[in-house]
Amino acid sequence: MKLHVRCIGVLVMSSIFISCKNEVKQQVQGHASVLQALIAQEDTDGDKKITIEDKGPKQFEFVDANGKSHKIEGTYHLSNLLQELAIAKKGQEIAIDKIKEKPSDRISRLIKNRFWDNLTRSIDKEGLTRVLSDTKSNNDTLRLYIPHDDAEAAAYFRSLETEIQKLKVEMLPKEITPEYVRTLNNKSGILNLAHTTTNGIYKGTPFVVPGGRFNEMYGWDSYFESVGLLLDGRADLAKAMADNFGYQIKYYGKILNANRSYYLTRTQPPFFSSLLKEIYLDDPEISKPWLSKNLKMVIQEYQTVWMKKGIRLTDTGLNRFYGEGIGVPPETEEGHFDFILSKHAKEHNLSLAEFTKKYISRELKDKALDLYFTHDRAMRESGHDTSNRLDDLCIDLNTVGLNSLLYKYELDIAFLIKEVFDNSFDYNGALLSSNYWLERAQKRKDVINELMWDDTAGTYYDYNFETKKQQKIASATNYYPLWVGLCSDDQASRMVQNLFSSLVEKGGVAGTANIVDPNNPNAPQRQWDYPNGWAPHQMLIWRGLVAQGYQKEAQELAYRWLWMITKNAVNYNGTIPEKYDVVKCTHKVYAEYGNVGTEFDYITPSGFGWMNASYQLGLTFLNKNLRDQLDQLVDPNDIFKESE
Repeated sequence: MKLHVRCIGVLVMSSIFISCKNEVKQQVQGHASVLQALIAQEDTDGDKKITIEDKGPKQFEFVDANGKSHKIEGTYHLSNLLQELAIAKKGQEIAIDKIKEKPSDRISRLIKNRFWDNLTRSIDKEGLTRVLSDTKSNNDTLRLYIPHDDAEAAAYFRSLETEIQKLKVEMLPKEITPEYVRTLNNKSGILNLAHTTTNGIYKGTPFVVPGGRFNEMYGWDSYFESVGLLLDGRADLAKAMADNFGYQIKYYGKILNANRSYYLTRTQPPFFSSLLKEIYLDDPEISKPWLSKNLKMVIQEYQTVWMKKGIRLTDTGLNRFYGEGIGVPPETEEGHFDFILSKHAKEHNLSLAEFTKKYISRELKDKALDLYFTHDRAMRESGHDTSNRLDDLCIDLNTVGLNSLLYKYELDIAFLIKEVFDNSFDYNGALLSSNYWLERAQKRKDVINELMWDDTAGTYYDYNFETKKQQKIASATNYYPLWVGLCSDDQASRMVQNLFSSLVEKGGVAGTANIVDPNNPNAPQRQWDYPNGWAPHQMLIWRGLVAQGYQKEAQELAYRWLWMITKNAVNYNGTIPEKYDVVKCTHKVYAEYGNVGTEFDYITPSGFGWMNASYQLGLTFLNKNLRDQLDQLVDPNDIFKESE
């Protein structure tokens, strides 16, 4: 059944009759008029959404062009009508079946057919304005930084400067130091990414951004987004992400936290080998030269970023995060560090404002505060910005998560060399076999189990190599060994029990246990800590459980997470945000930066990158019965208590 509204501009060829608040039928012309009437009646709080918090009658009636009467009732169906009216184009018919669509079908369809495209960017003439014009840019100057050795990109973008008046092309020096990056704090901009030139036409290699104010390519976000892209048949974009990873390693020396100037000294959790392997498994006939080119970049990153002694490689033989830089990280919002700056200002007998100004200008130096910000940058490099688990000690930790990922690098490289390159891979003139990488993996596994496994607790913990003690904090990252295959069957069994007793909440897995410091009651709540849950943790833990033979447990956790997402989308006009409170099962999370993806009019244009991917992946874990229960929003505690 179609709602026949054929528009010419804002006029209609067929009239629609609707029933408004006073239940007096009136004729309304066009999509826009219907939309206005619907908003006037149902959007009682004026936020251009229809949610459970609105106090309207929650029913809306119209007669279509064929004379058939339709009554739309309830928050979910009314918000769907609102969304379909908002996105209707000229001459487009609005399908009644989309208004009555099952929630999981609707969310998944929008992710696949709408959200991914809306999150896709490219750095070229066609995409430049969208990439550079965002909330983090200076509206008067749109800066684009080009690597020192990318002459082709430099020539192309300089040719655009006269055409795009606000564009300012900046060339980076050959050597990028923390001191140099600090000079860019007041003139930040986007860093160029990969491109192709065919028949003289320069084309930026596309990439997917997280969404909202995150309008650049982020490191580990890109991997998780690619998991969703591969499921949705968008291998083209997943491959493009890999090419952009390779470009960053070649020209910036690392996969960047994100392609902005102030991230030049900071990387992110390593997932390039996982991305490359999954692209290959998705299409084993993929070009060997393409795989070879990118595998070389994976190995280069491993050797030059992670295995550099004294930076990210420690004396234990294991690795740490180490974000280099000077002073306050410039991407943080004003007031974010007042908690720590106030303490140091007091020690220097200065006001907060005066101390902050002098410290940022380097007129005043404070070694203890410099060390704090080194820890802070490392924490941000870990992707967990921010967490009390890592605050003020991150560079002292061999973390379970990072070392699990590097163990997987070693296994993935071995796999690709053996499966794709007949167990002999030419890397800069040296022939590498899978055995070399398997030996490295075994060595890492032995050290991880020696230093990080707690046999009493039955779980892994981060290892503080300065104190030579484990940090006994329950964290979702402690369960990465399930995914990468570090643990024995006995360890896996005990870890699964530990996981469910320590971190599983109604809406899924919390980032950490409750680790608020009772000695610092005024300390800020950290967004990566309890009670919040994040998509990458869920996805890796689901896959880890399945890898270890715990399909039932994976299915339960996937259902809990999807139920929370679906329930919030149904009640809040399709909202798909960055993160959730998994205890209260709500997107209303206010720690630190709020919640990206919650601000929009009528219909969310793109959801949020890795949240979209987690939804698509989570659906693959549910059988038909659970999928039906998901659409009925059956409380997970009513389902899984029966199977306990």
